[in-house]
Amino acid sequence: MTTESKKTDAPGLGRLLEPAGKFWALLVDGLAAAGSLLILVLMMIICADILARNAVGASLPLVSELGALLLVMIVALQLATTVRTGRLARTDIFYSGFRRSFPRAGALLSGLFNLTGTAVIGGIAWSSIRILEKDWISGEYIGVTGIATFPTWPFRMLILLGMTIAAIQFFILAIRDFGLAFSTKDRT
Repeated sequence: MTTESKKTDAPGLGRLLEPAGKFWALLVDGLAAAGSLLILVLMMIICADILARNAVGASLPLVSELGALLLVMIVALQLATTVRTGRLARTDIFYSGFRRSFPRAGALLSGLFNLTGTAVIGGIAWSSIRILEKDWISGEYIGVTGIATFPTWPFRMLILLGMTIAAIQFFILAIRDFGLAFSTKDRT
């Protein structure tokens, strides 16, 4: 069956959800692209700090604090794409063969993995809300007053966004896998 015939044979609900799926993929990949741009920013900050250390003998302000927050933010922004494309680390030596030999049991195992991912990443997102709230209310910042400071809440907000999207992506995959595991169709 070609991909063209799969599109026309899709059930009505599938056709209704297709635009939402495209929007979701665009959102998830857009966050990953933003994370990639932030890698470039982080590299430029590190290179500028190295140049400053060699030229002036002193580090630039905010580099270590900004680097730490950027690194966590990059991971959070790119996690959902990693999950969606199946690039998250698993024991593929066991998993791939098991899924081929026992498709329903493999889908069930994958569903349980994704449900666990939903709970863990959702818990991280949930705990990030309090941190964001505290940073927002207290006006927390990084840096040295009078030299250079930067508020931490924008970083915390993007970390929360990335973790929330990743948790939702895990949940979407869990639903798909459980649907495959408990499908009544013959899976040949």
